[in-house]
Amino acid sequence: MEQADFILSEYGKSSSVPSPVNRMMAAFAADFRSDTDINLGVGYVNEGTIPRELILEALQEVLGCPEKYKQALNYGGPHGSSNLINSIRKLHSENKSWGLTEKILDSKEIIIGPSGATSLLEGIAHVLKPGIVITPDPMYYIYCNYLERMGFEVLTVPEDAQGIRTDLVQEKLEKLAARKQSLSFFYIVTVNNPTGSILSDERRAELVRIVAELSQGLGRKIPLVFDKAYEDLIHDPTVKPPRSSLTYDTQGLAFELGTLSKILSPALRIGYMIGSDSEFMRALVQKTSDVGFSAPLITQEIASYMLDHHISRQINYVNHGYRKKATSVQQWLDEQLGNYLQDCSGGKAGFYFYLTFSDTLTTEDSPFFHYLARTTGNPAIDGPPDNKHPRVIYVPGEFCVHPQGDLVEKGKRQLRLSYGFEDLERIEKAVVLMRQAAQYAASS
Repeated sequence: MEQADFILSEYGKSSSVPSPVNRMMAAFAADFRSDTDINLGVGYVNEGTIPRELILEALQEVLGCPEKYKQALNYGGPHGSSNLINSIRKLHSENKSWGLTEKILDSKEIIIGPSGATSLLEGIAHVLKPGIVITPDPMYYIYCNYLERMGFEVLTVPEDAQGIRTDLVQEKLEKLAARKQSLSFFYIVTVNNPTGSILSDERRAELVRIVAELSQGLGRKIPLVFDKAYEDLIHDPTVKPPRSSLTYDTQGLAFELGTLSKILSPALRIGYMIGSDSEFMRALVQKTSDVGFSAPLITQEIASYMLDHHISRQINYVNHGYRKKATSVQQWLDEQLGNYLQDCSGGKAGFYFYLTFSDTLTTEDSPFFHYLARTTGNPAIDGPPDNKHPRVIYVPGEFCVHPQGDLVEKGKRQLRLSYGFEDLERIEKAVVLMRQAAQYAASS
């Protein structure tokens, strides 16, 4: 008798099939040639921004000062290192542009995730009842795909240069009518991934107001989660630093999610959340305890030392590097692709540009994609099977817009380009290849 397969949960069943972008990136990774192919799809930080010598200094100081950094090589507590929490609090109180007074900070809790900011996002999906999540479109596709596998319904709202359009948020809420009872939470990436749009202060305040009124009408609190993953990387000097959303919140609805991955090192796995003490925050702390007490205490203490002694210089150094790259890449995009583009956003913060072509499709089955993947079937373009010409990986816009949202057709002409990981010489080469791909697509 043939045995039945393993019995999986609904999440397990949906996760057994790779997401489209996971499948695409895995296919490239199988035979990716680091010396030949160019990866503009991966959202890795630039290796040159990671302060190796300072981290080594921090490690030595932490291990050499057990009076301050107690049991640094042992298990930690589920809230996180008290040293790191104090360092994060000090960082926020000293940054006057964020507007976080001592009074505001005294009313908030800071918790550390078990493994970076992503682990806190995962925790949110575990501790909140599945329902409708409102988020910008284009969306942070990795997390939104995960939410849907966890049983949430993702409702996307188009954005503009100032971030999610709050007028359209109101329209979407009105159309929900009685289904508003199913709202679970709002998830807003303040420097949006993939587009790089920066949420304005006006939109932050308006979102807090909308959620406050919504919570009052529903008779229960709706969490408003601001993901600030790239906000420390606002490197365009013409952009006014945004205020913290916590300065607009008087009802304990806003929560800010931060990370040290982009400014220090992803491998430290430091993500944190700031918000009012509540069942929600306490549930996240318990979730951290359930998966292993806390993030590795040694990396928390290293991060605390770095924040206390080197953070200003480090942030300036990182942003100087990304500003230089963004300026160069913007110039190449204008020169090589200007005639093909309808719009280009990003390049002011973080390390993404989001391109919208006028007519060129960027989907996996498009001539543009096949040219850059070297799968056109034409040996003159692709090169020999055992030695293909250089390939370029990007994230197609079809993965970044919600398949039931308002931007499906537009997404087929879009792509996300990361200028974080590869060096400038290789990025310039990739942009030239994109121009060739657009020319090929126009003639196909």
